[in-house]
Amino acid sequence: METVRFIISAVLMAGALFTFITGVLGAFRFKYVLNRMHAAAVNDTLGVLLAVLSLVIAFGFSMTSLKLILVVVFLWISSPVSSHLIARLEITTNPDLSQEMEDRRE
Repeated sequence: METVRFIISAVLMAGALFTFITGVLGAFRFKYVLNRMHAAAVNDTLGVLLAVLSLVIAFGFSMTSLKLILVVVFLWISSPVSSHLIARLEITTNPDLSQEMEDRRE
């Protein structure tokens, strides 16, 4: 049973690592600030969830794992709100917004 828990935990942690790496690369690669914010928001939600689930499975369910799950819930509540407020600030204060956005209509 320990081997199965280790394998599941390792797969989840590898998924978290992959999510974190792609989010960081996306934050550096994208030119437009709203695209960078989206890449960073993926790290906040999916990456942290996978990492915490990996830790909960690896160490079993206890009060510590309950606290970790509550941290994930808090991040899921606060991260979209803060990202939305930052995006609204960018939209209202950037005078060159139309030049920075790509027109994808064809």
